[in-house]
Amino acid sequence: MSQKSESTNLGSPRVCSIADALDVVGERWSLLVLRELGFGVHRFKDIQINTGAPRETLALRLRKLEDASVIERRPYSERPPRDEYHLTPMGRDLLPVLRALREWGERHVTPTHDHPPTLEG
Repeated sequence: MSQKSESTNLGSPRVCSIADALDVVGERWSLLVLRELGFGVHRFKDIQINTGAPRETLALRLRKLEDASVIERRPYSERPPRDEYHLTPMGRDLLPVLRALREWGERHVTPTHDHPPTLEG
Protein backbone atom coordinates (compact mmCIF):
# COMPACT_ATOMS: atom_id res chain seq x y z
CA MET A 1 0.00 0.00 0.00
CA SER A 2 1.36 3.43 -0.85
CA GLN A 3 2.01 6.01 1.84
CA LYS A 4 -0.56 8.32 0.22
CA SER A 5 -3.32 5.69 0.45
CA GLU A 6 -2.32 4.91 4.05
CA SER A 7 -2.59 8.56 5.10
CA THR A 8 -6.05 9.23 3.65
CA ASN A 9 -9.19 7.27 4.36
CA LEU A 10 -12.31 9.18 3.51
CA GLY A 11 -15.72 8.01 4.59
CA SER A 12 -14.99 5.13 6.97
CA PRO A 13 -12.79 4.26 9.94
CA ARG A 14 -9.35 2.96 9.05
CA VAL A 15 -8.75 -0.76 9.52
CA CYS A 16 -5.97 -0.80 12.07
CA SER A 17 -4.18 -3.44 14.14
CA ILE A 18 -3.32 -0.77 16.72
CA ALA A 19 -7.01 -0.05 17.28
CA ASP A 20 -7.75 -3.77 17.47
CA ALA A 21 -4.98 -4.29 20.04
CA LEU A 22 -6.22 -1.35 22.09
CA ASP A 23 -9.67 -2.97 22.23
CA VAL A 24 -8.01 -5.84 24.12
CA VAL A 25 -5.34 -4.16 26.28
CA GLY A 26 -5.67 -0.41 25.84
CA GLU A 27 -7.36 0.47 29.10
CA ARG A 28 -5.35 1.80 32.06
CA TRP A 29 -6.20 -0.99 34.51
CA SER A 30 -5.56 -3.70 31.90
CA LEU A 31 -2.08 -2.35 31.21
CA LEU A 32 -1.34 -2.10 34.92
CA VAL A 33 -2.51 -5.70 35.44
CA LEU A 34 -0.13 -6.79 32.68
CA ARG A 35 2.64 -4.78 34.33
CA GLU A 36 2.09 -6.57 37.62
CA LEU A 37 2.00 -10.00 36.00
CA GLY A 38 5.21 -9.07 34.20
CA PHE A 39 6.75 -8.24 37.59
CA GLY A 40 5.74 -11.71 38.84
CA VAL A 41 2.74 -10.60 40.92
CA HIS A 42 -0.01 -13.20 40.42
CA ARG A 43 -2.61 -12.94 43.18
CA PHE A 44 -5.72 -10.76 42.99
CA LYS A 45 -5.16 -8.90 46.26
CA ASP A 46 -1.52 -8.12 45.42
CA ILE A 47 -2.47 -6.93 41.93
CA GLN A 48 -5.20 -4.78 43.46
CA ILE A 49 -2.84 -3.22 46.01
CA ASN A 50 -0.09 -2.55 43.46
CA THR A 51 -2.39 -1.04 40.84
CA GLY A 52 -4.86 0.74 43.11
CA ALA A 53 -7.71 -0.62 40.96
CA PRO A 54 -11.16 -0.84 42.52
CA ARG A 55 -12.05 -4.49 43.24
CA GLU A 56 -14.95 -4.69 40.76
CA THR A 57 -12.97 -2.95 38.01
CA LEU A 58 -10.03 -5.28 38.52
CA ALA A 59 -12.27 -8.36 38.38
CA LEU A 60 -13.76 -7.12 35.10
CA ARG A 61 -10.34 -6.40 33.57
CA LEU A 62 -8.98 -9.79 34.60
CA ARG A 63 -12.01 -11.50 33.07
CA LYS A 64 -11.64 -9.51 29.83
CA LEU A 65 -7.93 -10.33 29.56
CA GLU A 66 -8.67 -14.00 30.28
CA ASP A 67 -11.45 -14.08 27.67
CA ALA A 68 -8.97 -12.61 25.16
CA SER A 69 -6.40 -15.35 26.06
CA VAL A 70 -3.87 -12.75 27.24
CA ILE A 71 -3.85 -14.20 30.76
CA GLU A 72 -4.92 -17.46 32.37
CA ARG A 73 -6.20 -18.39 35.80
CA ARG A 74 -4.53 -21.17 37.77
CA PRO A 75 -5.81 -22.53 41.09
CA TYR A 76 -3.40 -22.28 44.00
CA SER A 77 -5.74 -23.19 46.88
CA GLU A 78 -8.70 -25.54 47.12
CA ARG A 79 -9.82 -24.42 50.60
CA PRO A 80 -10.77 -21.72 50.19
CA PRO A 81 -10.80 -21.82 46.39
CA ARG A 82 -8.26 -19.27 45.12
CA ASP A 83 -6.73 -18.58 41.74
CA GLU A 84 -3.60 -16.87 40.49
CA TYR A 85 -3.25 -15.06 37.18
CA HIS A 86 -0.44 -15.69 34.71
CA LEU A 87 0.50 -14.36 31.31
CA THR A 88 -0.13 -16.68 28.38
CA PRO A 89 2.33 -16.74 25.48
CA MET A 90 0.16 -14.02 23.90
CA GLY A 91 0.45 -11.98 27.10
CA ARG A 92 4.22 -12.48 27.31
CA ASP A 93 4.47 -11.10 23.78
CA LEU A 94 3.24 -7.80 25.24
CA LEU A 95 6.18 -7.44 27.64
CA PRO A 96 8.44 -5.68 25.09
CA VAL A 97 5.57 -3.25 24.41
CA LEU A 98 5.23 -2.54 28.13
CA ARG A 99 9.00 -2.08 28.46
CA ALA A 100 8.94 0.40 25.57
CA LEU A 101 6.01 2.27 27.12
CA ARG A 102 7.83 2.38 30.48
CA GLU A 103 11.01 3.67 28.83
CA TRP A 104 9.04 6.33 26.94
CA GLY A 105 7.35 7.38 30.20
CA GLU A 106 10.68 7.55 32.02
CA ARG A 107 12.20 9.60 29.21
CA HIS A 108 9.32 12.02 28.65
CA VAL A 109 6.84 11.96 31.54
CA THR A 110 8.12 10.62 34.87
CA PRO A 111 11.50 11.24 36.48
CA THR A 112 13.63 8.10 36.28
CA HIS A 113 14.20 6.15 39.48
CA ASP A 114 17.65 4.74 40.22
CA HIS A 115 16.69 1.09 39.73
CA PRO A 116 13.13 0.55 38.42
CA PRO A 117 11.73 -2.99 38.67
CA THR A 118 12.35 -5.24 35.68
CA LEU A 119 9.61 -7.04 33.77
CA GLU A 120 10.04 -10.82 33.46
CA GLY A 121 10.29 -12.50 30.10
